[in-house]
Amino acid sequence: MADLSTEYLGMTLRNPIIVGSSGLATSVAKVKDLEASGAGAVVLKSLFEEEIAAQFEDVLKEATTKGYHQEAFDYYDYQIRGETLERYTELISQSKKSVSIPVIASVNCMYSHEWAMFARELQAAGADALELNMFFMPGDLSRSSVEQEKMYFDTVARVKREVGLPIALKISYFFSNLSLMIQRLSATGIGALVLFNRFYVPDIDIEGMRVVPSNVFSTPAELGTSLRWVAMMAGRVECDLVASTGIHDGKAVIKQILAGAKAVEVVSAIYKNGPGHIQTMLQELDAWMTRHGYYGLDEFRGKMSQAQSDNPSAYERAQFMKYAGGGPAV
Repeated sequence: MADLSTEYLGMTLRNPIIVGSSGLATSVAKVKDLEASGAGAVVLKSLFEEEIAAQFEDVLKEATTKGYHQEAFDYYDYQIRGETLERYTELISQSKKSVSIPVIASVNCMYSHEWAMFARELQAAGADALELNMFFMPGDLSRSSVEQEKMYFDTVARVKREVGLPIALKISYFFSNLSLMIQRLSATGIGALVLFNRFYVPDIDIEGMRVVPSNVFSTPAELGTSLRWVAMMAGRVECDLVASTGIHDGKAVIKQILAGAKAVEVVSAIYKNGPGHIQTMLQELDAWMTRHGYYGLDEFRGKMSQAQSDNPSAYERAQFMKYAGGGPAV
């Protein structure tokens, strides 16, 4: 068999398939099942700042109706944050006792002032690394693009001052100059960039007249976005690159490693096919490597990146040269 191990965030993973942050990893039992199914590492379901804020708002409404005074609000705020964080740190510590694969904590950041303090608790609970899932909606009219981008650097700097954990930063592709932003973020001392996070997509129920979620799971057709940017940035950043979204089979894993990824994060394919699908993907990877005479991932990693490509402009093409009605797409 080929050696499927890879180095990520300074850790040796037995293979490059990481289960991304999701409901797949909300309990110790689920984490153990993912390890047994072959996962190289698990990112726990994100601790969402907006969820804590929503809980706090509910408590404030109830407190107001009961006649509590303003000075009590800070207590409720503290209590809610404490209880939520306690449950999460317990999940980390119990998972670490139950599995041998890396357990990565995840926080979904909305503002830069909260998570530096929380990060210390996650480190103390035994997390092997911390993934900061950051996205600030580009439709925010109250902040300029410069202000939006500064928040990423501020958050990373604050968290790094608090903890010594390896940090992965999961970002979106909504930047005016994505390649430069990726390069600048990689130079902040983080261990990895995960390209890219996937967002809630709204739809409209025209009968119920309400906003509903759409396209909850990714499809294989979504692979191209992360593939393009992993390939373009491989060898041009100061940290690991990890691919996320649209990775549904072993072929997609192979493509991302050829592009230059150290590992991949998979969620939707496991939701659709069950944890056992991890083994199917690994078998495809192993068979392909054996067929092509590769023993280890480093032997072909980045071989199809832009930096090593015979046709580097292919990754920068923005338009089809031909399209439906005028011949096959190129």
